[in-house]
Parts: sequence; C-alpha cells; structure tokens
Amino acid sequence: MFKIENKDIGINFPPYIIAEISANHNGSLDRVFNLIEIAKNSGADAVKLQTYKPDTITLNLSNDEFIIKKGLWKNRTLFDLYKEAHLPWEWHKPIFEHAKKINIAIFSSPFDHSAVDLLESLDTPAYKIASCEIIDLPLIKYVAETKKPIIISTGMANLQEIDEAVNECFRVNNNNISLLHCVSEYPTPSELYNLNSIKTLKEKFGLNIGISDHTISNQASLTAISLGASIIEKHFTLDRKGNGPDDSFSLEPDDLEKLCNDALSVWKSLGDGKKEIQSIEKGNIKFRRSLYFIKEMKAGATITKDCIKSIRPGYGLKPKYFEDLIGKIILEDVKFGTPVKGNMIKDFIEK
Repeated sequence: MFKIENKDIGINFPPYIIAEISANHNGSLDRVFNLIEIAKNSGADAVKLQTYKPDTITLNLSNDEFIIKKGLWKNRTLFDLYKEAHLPWEWHKPIFEHAKKINIAIFSSPFDHSAVDLLESLDTPAYKIASCEIIDLPLIKYVAETKKPIIISTGMANLQEIDEAVNECFRVNNNNISLLHCVSEYPTPSELYNLNSIKTLKEKFGLNIGISDHTISNQASLTAISLGASIIEKHFTLDRKGNGPDDSFSLEPDDLEKLCNDALSVWKSLGDGKKEIQSIEKGNIKFRRSLYFIKEMKAGATITKDCIKSIRPGYGLKPKYFEDLIGKIILEDVKFGTPVKGNMIKDFIEK
C-alpha cells in the first residue's frame, strides 16, 4: 500500500493530484501562498516544490556545455536559470507551515543531500525524485534511508536506469515507491507522450504508476488514468503569460480545477471491471428483444415459425429459444401480441 500522510494511493482509490509549483513562484513568497491556496481550493491532494540552490545543482560557468541550446530557456546558462528558478531556502519553513495550516500535503524534490536535510527538518511526508536525478543513486539512497514514501519520475530513463533507482531504494528496505511516466520536454506534444509506457512500467515493476504530465492540456493525464495511473502531477501557475521560467507550460487555476474534477470522473467511470448488469440499467431490460406470438392460437396447437417473432419489448422468452419452440405444443389460448412464456409451452425447459 502506497500512502502519503493519511491518503491511500493506488488504482482502487481516486487519483492523487500533485500540483507542481516548481519555479512558478516568480520570486514572490506571497505568490507561493496564493498558489497553495488555489491548489487546495481546486481539489488537488498535494503541492510540490523543488529544493536546491544554483550552486548545489550546477556550476557558475558559461562554457559551451553549461549553455542551454534549445527550447524555452535557449541561450541561458544553467546557473543563471537555476538562480532565477530556485526557491529560497528560508522560504521553505513558512511555505510548509502555510500548507499545513490549510490542510494540504506538501513535499518537494531535493537535488542534493543538504536539500534532504532541510526537508527532513520540516518533517516532509514524502519525496519526489526528479527525472534528471534518477541516475543519482547516492542521492536516491540518501532519500530512501529516510523511510519516507518516494515518487520517482522516469523522464529520459530506460528500464535499466529505472531498475537501478528502484533497487537502490529496496537495498535500504524502502519499498514505499511509486513511478511516474514522464517525457522531459517542456511542453511535450500530446502525441509524443507514449502513454502505453504506463502499462510497461506496471508490468515490469509491479508498483503504483502515475504520470508527470508536461503537455499543455489535460488529455494525457486523463487518458493515463484509464491505463492505470494513480498519481497525476502537473505544473500550475497563476498566469501562463507570467514570464516565469515554467509559466508557459503550466496549468492556470481553472485548468487545475478542471483536471481535479475530470480525473475523479474518469476514475469513477472505470468501475470494478466486473461485466454484469449495472443497477442503473436494470430498468431498461424490458426494452430488449424477446419472443411474442404474432397469431391467435388455441391450446393444443403446434408452434411454427410464422407463429412467433423476436421483437421489442423484453417481456417474453429470449430470442435464443426461437428454434427450440418450433414444433412445441402450447398449453393455453393466446392472442396476437402475447409474450411467449415458458409455462405456456409443453415440455419446455428454460436454460
């Protein structure tokens, strides 16, 4: 059983929605408070942060390999981007306190050991391993040793790398793991999200599987639920045109609320998988086809093919008995339009 705080997470429970704040604080603590309140009011189960300093994640260099060559952050150095995007460490305590005050779960992605130490001091209930860090096995081991639940994103990773990360947790007796299918491009076109990987991960690892969704719309997330995803993570912001590092590929408040509502509806629509008559449709059984007499007949007469017909409604015998009735004797007088009943027919046994 995978659980964060008192919330059970898995395919038998409503999807667990993580609202990812990431760099969408845009340099304002009040904005973070506002985002947390929006996430709570939208129906999200948790908000997530990213915990690092620019010098714990990269070096302050402008060498060619430290310059981003494409995408949203083209021509920026890694250090410059992370300096803008990082969440000041002194903000973490008031942010955690605010989330706890309004009763929404909050945790973070740590990017080095000192970040884990900070989050432990705040009694974080869980950890998220970001896709780029899935190959940092020493970091994963350090996180796993806390014995807290761990959610691991699998963007850019192959099955061997995922297996190594999972086994690093197992080695320190932390089996509290969920995996998120992810494509690490910002944003990612929906048609490139390869959602069938969710089934592959579930079959290969036997863990709770979710999705970290970097598409603009909610379609991938909702489809993922139908494929067995039990966790949905989406970036969200106040304004997609806010000019922050992550704003342009994040959900706005209305979109987040719609995701929470639609995710629950999709999950409910999956049901328990048993193929049987649903209570809501039992009243409509009478509109199915059944056998009716289409001639007046006297008791003792023999039924021929032109005496009965399969029609709606469904008050007579099922049409599968049509051939069985041919040549049988009726035991009572019948009028045109009378439903055929088993007790009207001599030597008839309903199966």
